[in-house]
Amino acid sequence: MRKFLDLPSRLPRWNKLLDYLWVPAAVLAFGILVLNLKSATLPDAYWLFVLLTIGAVLVALRDYRPARSLLLALSPFLLTKIIEYILLGSDGHVLKQYDTLVDTTQGFSIIWLITFIIIARNQKITLEKERVLREEEEKAKRLIEAQNVELERLVVERTAALTHQAAELRAALTDLRAAQAQLVQSEKMASLGELTAGIAHEIQNPLNFVNNFADVSLEMLSELREEQARPQREPGLEAELLDDIAQNLQKIHHHGQRAASIVKGMLEHSRTSTGERLPTNVNHLAEEYLRLAYQGLRAKDKSFNATLVTDFELALPEVEAIAPDLGRVLLNLFSNAFYAVRQRQLTEERGYIPTVSLSTRLAEGLVEIRVRDNGLGIPEAVQQKIFQPFFTTKPSGEGTGLGLSLSYDIVTQGHSGTLTVDSEPGNTEFLIGLPVGQVS
Repeated sequence: MRKFLDLPSRLPRWNKLLDYLWVPAAVLAFGILVLNLKSATLPDAYWLFVLLTIGAVLVALRDYRPARSLLLALSPFLLTKIIEYILLGSDGHVLKQYDTLVDTTQGFSIIWLITFIIIARNQKITLEKERVLREEEEKAKRLIEAQNVELERLVVERTAALTHQAAELRAALTDLRAAQAQLVQSEKMASLGELTAGIAHEIQNPLNFVNNFADVSLEMLSELREEQARPQREPGLEAELLDDIAQNLQKIHHHGQRAASIVKGMLEHSRTSTGERLPTNVNHLAEEYLRLAYQGLRAKDKSFNATLVTDFELALPEVEAIAPDLGRVLLNLFSNAFYAVRQRQLTEERGYIPTVSLSTRLAEGLVEIRVRDNGLGIPEAVQQKIFQPFFTTKPSGEGTGLGLSLSYDIVTQGHSGTLTVDSEPGNTEFLIGLPVGQVS
């Protein structure tokens, strides 16, 4: 019973008391043997005491389901034993008139006792299974809690690692943007170098006119002073000299403005862009950079000549654009076109005439700028990579591979436009599409 009910853990004090259950039996045995006590009911009294003690233990464990079942099983048997003890005669036997009743009652109580002992045993097995299941669940719960703690630790570590990586990526992005800005500036300065020869040639013409007309005007002023110093002056000659000097000054002013415009364009090209979009005359801008690119290449190679074909739509609306940036794009396209026709010219193809064409028109809400050349052409496989950074078809040392990449970014990101290429052997065309009325 002690093992069945797990008394050492459930009722440790009662379990210790049960160790001394033999003491009353020893006292009775001592009284019978030594003191010569004569009573036929003493053994029954001891067993009744044992049953009452067991009943008390079961009452103390009434919250335990198998103990309640055993208490229910013991109650009729204990009650029968109490009645039997009351009905005992002096000889230790039940009175004859109650003998049948007592036997019947005992038989029923024994059956009842056995039945509920079986029930209690089944309850014990069920509770044991439930206990094992609870322990497994508790073990699984502890395992899950341990895994959660480990996962939280890993999450904290991973979060710290990601935070560190994010900081590194931000630093790398900052460095990349700085490097990109340096590359853009380097490309601008490289294109400025290409412009230098063309600008020098272009600016030489108006400066020659300024110098020539200034010299002529000085000679005329000398003649005018001589005429004014004569005793007999000719008013008609003086008026004619004054008119000629005024015309020369107008021409000096015109060519001086032309030289100033060229210098201003060079300065705009070299300075860092402010990103401000202003109404821009695309025809004028494109023609200016076409001439500068051509003169720049001729300054390097006096033997180079090309036919320039322009076709401008006169009613072309102005475009909100960053003129220096758009000028860099056009300069890059023109330089590539002249490079392509020059390479084909070096093949000494019979009857070949290098030709670069520039045209503008308005189509579907876009101002289109077409730059066409009749050079060697661009292979189809190369066309897929031509706008990638650092990709170039030029020999090593002749190209950075950034010109078309930066041009593509300026047109598509800086002006919300499009830049495409269409090429076949002997013919290449770059098409720029700029939205009309695009506001920054």
